[in-house]
Amino acid sequence: MVASKLVLLLLVAALLLHVATTLKISAFNIKAFGDSKMSNHTIADIIVSILSGYDITLVQEVRDADLSAVKKLVDQLNRVSTHPYSFLDSIPLGRTSYKEQYLFIYRSDMVSVMGSYYYDDGCESCGTDTFSREPFIVKFSSPTTQVEEFVMVPLHAEPSSAAHEIDALYDVYTDVVNKWATNNILLLGDFNADCSYVTSAQWPSIRLRSLNACEWLIPDSADTTVADTTDCAYDRIVACGTALRRDIEPGSAMVNNFQKTFHLQSKDALAVSDHFPVEVTLKAR
Repeated sequence: MVASKLVLLLLVAALLLHVATTLKISAFNIKAFGDSKMSNHTIADIIVSILSGYDITLVQEVRDADLSAVKKLVDQLNRVSTHPYSFLDSIPLGRTSYKEQYLFIYRSDMVSVMGSYYYDDGCESCGTDTFSREPFIVKFSSPTTQVEEFVMVPLHAEPSSAAHEIDALYDVYTDVVNKWATNNILLLGDFNADCSYVTSAQWPSIRLRSLNACEWLIPDSADTTVADTTDCAYDRIVACGTALRRDIEPGSAMVNNFQKTFHLQSKDALAVSDHFPVEVTLKAR
């Protein structure tokens, strides 16, 4: 009898712990991520350590069509973490022979994938498509957070057309609302949304910027670049929908300066990436 009560108490404690768990999300452009990066043990260890701090990470600039580096990364992540990680990747995307993949790495004990699709941005072969790398949109179920379902829209914008692509995220937002009947949407990634790529004169014409349903969580004043010679808020997180915005942990949206965390010299930090991750936390239920 005592044993059965103890088991019951442990189950209840585990359930409460599961319910009262925040969800930490990041977007990380890992420059030219592929086999060469994972073959460098020092760099690989730093990347694994960074990703182990998150429950969902959108990785950009993945150049790994056969997924050999991705699988190695997730295997290493599962070896060092006490929590299970899974991944969902896009096909290689791009208008030319140069292509990249979007990669979602997530804790499978915390969230599950409910659906995914590629935004139809027009005819790529005709040269009339909108995005260099069209968003690979994923809907997650998150039972431990206040908002139980939300959508993630990734974008690694082409620098030369960054303002145009960021503006077109308004159309992606509308498409998701129409398709999945929700506006609890997190748009995130390397938007190249600053400095010479998007100027102050261009912001007023970018529709997503003035959309009342959305909040830009990473400010224009942020520096998401690793190089000492740059100070640009390229990487952004935009939260849309009343429920999702209410679920944002106050003060949790920030830049993860891994150079300071790991006490790296500039050249060693740049060997990992030229971008810092950006992150945000959703409140526990």
